[in-house]
Amino acid sequence: MPELFIPSFRTLARRVFLARTGQAALSATAVALLAGNEALAAQSKSGTKDVTILNTALGAEQEAIAAYQVGAESGLLQKPVLDLAVAFQGHHKAHADLLASAIKKLGGTPSAPKQPADYHFPTSKLKSQADVLRFAADLEKGAVSAYLGAIPLFHNRDLAKAAGSILGDEAMHWAVLRQALGETPVPEAFVA
Repeated sequence: MPELFIPSFRTLARRVFLARTGQAALSATAVALLAGNEALAAQSKSGTKDVTILNTALGAEQEAIAAYQVGAESGLLQKPVLDLAVAFQGHHKAHADLLASAIKKLGGTPSAPKQPADYHFPTSKLKSQADVLRFAADLEKGAVSAYLGAIPLFHNRDLAKAAGSILGDEAMHWAVLRQALGETPVPEAFVA
């Protein structure tokens, strides 16, 4: 088993700062795209399709929020990794807020989060920090693939751009978690 890489506090602080800066940029971009854009609300059939895609993404973000909570409460994460998990959970909360706002702007109703037990997380298999990191990395990889598949389906290209920005954040999460596991952060030239 490879030795677990635990980033220094300075490295984590820099990553959190950069992530927050990117999060603020996404929020500002999203607000600019969605605030006051009556054309979004005027879409009928295509808007309904976009709402369905957005609600699916919202459900995945809510699952990620719950998963990071499980990891944070597990007692298995050392301080610097715990701080990183909490920061990533914050990103997912920002994504969820953005998606819920977009759904409302399109006249839809955002899906409600499930109860934590309803996600059926493999908590009995989480016995070490590496197990929690692997669980989180697998969820982030799944999120990258899901956003990659969803982007071309959006009728509204501004929503596709916002989803692309979220995809980038999910990919960074996946890479950082892989690095924390001692793996190559970016294993391939393309994401599938």
